[in-house]
Amino acid sequence: MKKYALITGASGGIGKSFARQLAQRGYHVILIARSEAKLQALAESIRLIYNVEAISLPLDLSVDNAAVLIKEWCDKLSIAPAILINNAGYGLWGNFPVLNLEELVNMHRLNTEAVIRITHALLPLLGENERSYILNVSSTAAFQAVPTLGVYAASKAFILSFSRALRYELKGTGVSVSCLCPGPTDTGFAKRAGLEALADLAQKFNMSPDDVAAAGLKGLFKGKAEIVPGLFNKISAAVVRHAPKKLIERAAAGLYKP
Repeated sequence: MKKYALITGASGGIGKSFARQLAQRGYHVILIARSEAKLQALAESIRLIYNVEAISLPLDLSVDNAAVLIKEWCDKLSIAPAILINNAGYGLWGNFPVLNLEELVNMHRLNTEAVIRITHALLPLLGENERSYILNVSSTAAFQAVPTLGVYAASKAFILSFSRALRYELKGTGVSVSCLCPGPTDTGFAKRAGLEALADLAQKFNMSPDDVAAAGLKGLFKGKAEIVPGLFNKISAAVVRHAPKKLIERAAAGLYKP
């Protein structure tokens, strides 16, 4: 039986790394993102290098019927993914009152609602496999409130909490749920969020997308609940969990001050 992995946000950054590393493991990959040209180029390279199927579906995941379209598309092709990676998402930086409300709502919809809808739609297909996996991509921002990245951090905290709850609910079903919480990663996140001013600082702590994806897949197949890649990020996450919240919020506010 062919094994398929469905990856959202597959056109760049960590998503591309997930796709390539899963193809290297012999998985046929389903690539979903908005950019049709980028998806097609990635799919072609994967087919050429790894000799597996690479199917692209250009789609804006923030629209209400995106999950339904994905489910119908899988049904039409008779594909039951063994892996679902909810990787699509982005951030917006700035003081909440001055950020564009519609942009904030759209970000929240993609970061949280799309994950709910896609996971709910595809769970029956995942369950058709003897063993299947869900990997939800969160962030180390999930562990604390982050002033000027408040909605983004809150959306990632939701993903972490949702993942742990779903993991518990699905015990014994053959579907394993993990949550990946990377720190600064060398992707287009900072530019998209408007964080170019902190690019030099982030560069000192950035991990490569390949390393983050490798850590995520390693933890996924080991059945870990939470995966925090990189020693610096592990230490930071541990400190944040135990330090006074006011102290952590003050430090974050100073770091991300507009």
